[in-house]
Amino acid sequence: MNTQQPSDRSGTSNSNPATPQAFHGGGKIPFRMYEDSKQVSQVVAAEIADLIKERAAAGKNCVLGLATGSTPVNVYSELVRMHREEGLSLSNVITFNLDEYFPMQPDCLQSYVRFMREHLFDHVDIAEENIHIPDGTIPAEQVADWCRQYEAKIDSVGGIDVQLLGIGRTGHIGFNEPGSGTESLTRLITLDRLTCIDAASDFFGIENVPRRAITMGVGTILKARKIVLLAFGENKAGIVARSVQGEMTPTIPATFLQTHPNTEFILDSAAAAELQDIKTPWLSGEIEWDKAMVRRAVIGLSLTLSKPVLMLTDADYNENGLQSLLAEYGSAYEINLHVFKQLQNTITGWAAGKPDQPGVVFPKRIVLFSPHPDDDVISMGGTLIRLAEQGHEVHVAYQTSGNIAVFDEDALRFAEFVTDFCDTFDINHDAIGDLTQTMIKFLNQKNAGEVDLQQMQQLKGLIRRGEARAGARICGVQDKNLHYLDLPFYETGVVRKKPIGEEDIQITIDLLRKVKPHQIYAAGDLSDPHGTHRTCLDVIFEACRRCRDDDWMQECDVWLYRGAWQEWPPHEIEMAVPLSPQEVERKRVAIFRHESQKDRALFPGPDAREFWQRAEARNAKTARIYDELGLAQYQALEGFVRWKELRG
Repeated sequence: MNTQQPSDRSGTSNSNPATPQAFHGGGKIPFRMYEDSKQVSQVVAAEIADLIKERAAAGKNCVLGLATGSTPVNVYSELVRMHREEGLSLSNVITFNLDEYFPMQPDCLQSYVRFMREHLFDHVDIAEENIHIPDGTIPAEQVADWCRQYEAKIDSVGGIDVQLLGIGRTGHIGFNEPGSGTESLTRLITLDRLTCIDAASDFFGIENVPRRAITMGVGTILKARKIVLLAFGENKAGIVARSVQGEMTPTIPATFLQTHPNTEFILDSAAAAELQDIKTPWLSGEIEWDKAMVRRAVIGLSLTLSKPVLMLTDADYNENGLQSLLAEYGSAYEINLHVFKQLQNTITGWAAGKPDQPGVVFPKRIVLFSPHPDDDVISMGGTLIRLAEQGHEVHVAYQTSGNIAVFDEDALRFAEFVTDFCDTFDINHDAIGDLTQTMIKFLNQKNAGEVDLQQMQQLKGLIRRGEARAGARICGVQDKNLHYLDLPFYETGVVRKKPIGEEDIQITIDLLRKVKPHQIYAAGDLSDPHGTHRTCLDVIFEACRRCRDDDWMQECDVWLYRGAWQEWPPHEIEMAVPLSPQEVERKRVAIFRHESQKDRALFPGPDAREFWQRAEARNAKTARIYDELGLAQYQALEGFVRWKELRG
């Protein structure tokens, strides 16, 4: 793979103008950072394609080590596109996959054999005999021999040219869990509990996740001539930083990549956020002190020293690597006052403006997009309450049905209720009875991970819809302003979704043009375990772009909220809405209306707390940070960031 020349600190590079700009940084492992995961995937796919063509021109095979999971999906999609549209041939490619669950049948929904066929192999011209994936069907007593043969096959083709990796929350690469050594080869391993938790969404609950897997070893991976590790999203930032900058340790297997002479991490901006070159760039070289960088540096300094912003001194700046900032502004007083006023101006109890403000439309039409049926109340329930109480016309658009996140026991309870209801009131229920009995029979015989009947998916969707309606009512939103979009990309019945389609975008455009909102709120937390938030946000952004020239869009602001999976850092928050203790309590009641998600969510992700606990803790932490920075003390704050693409 070709590596671009290092960029300067502004993030520019010597690449072709058509190539996304990259920031190049270092540590114990060099890294490249692009703005988003789409750019990363396009660049990596292009570099793999160049290698494939280079080897083909020389009459040689190209041997690729491949990973699974959500991280490399868009790389594979781009390779498929290049095959179809640009004539890229993979006929000289030989592949070896990193791992597979054990036991696992190849046609199961969670099988990596099925994953690779659906995302890559069935769509390109790779020869069947050139595909190698660990076999989850062999008897346990034969696994050791099979693994030795797998290693021998890799050696027989001359080793792996490029090994693609993702990284787990424990720092695992492949399924090499903490404790794996540099000499480990392909073998059967037991999965760490955190790995099982992270995989729970794919298996409809942690109890269904296999406890073992076959994986290439760390030693096998380190034999590759080039290693490329991809990581996306805020939830990977911490482990990426420890792997790139921390000490090498068996407790974080990814740190062993520090010993490899040709390893590179390729990251989106979120996954790179904790790396020193990104988090504190002023410590790595000269930078341009723009408004955003000044704010980030001052807030970071204030929190590090546990001193309110207005109490920072010249010595504090000089002694903590901020001499250039101090020199540019002349005094700590000027810097402190500048940033303090910025922070102060973010706080407002009137997210859509006050009725007596000159030139402000009041009341406003507002559309709040909720990826799942509960994200509205979890992430911005307090602001939603305020918007409704202040007299705005608030619409909530539930983008997906959320049907895969309902436990079978809850669906069974509702199906049985329908039967009991009809019996109690002597209602003729031949058709209803047949349907409910079919669903009850299916649930009683359902295998772990089996796709629900279409009727069962619809029933689970209705359960979530009723909960959404109840939660919105608590917040004061009228039933007539609730919109259930049921975007088609989501309706697969399984965790793995379809790509965004034209119908998804058009449904969203139709709603926007019907309401003509003055404000749009959308979920900007992209670390949900099955990627629905990211996909839903992409749909909204594309719909807004297509409505860019509409009259109503000229005065429409798009605000991004968080809360279900992570929170905005204080230096990014552009609007902070304070919540009183009473509003926090009311928000909690609204979240409680989502009973199917109460006590234990089907897809909890890496945070074991209930959603109401997560939301309250994050909102309280934001308020506490504002207090520590020297601003007013509040019970809780909900933070928002403006989407700037429409008007810069």
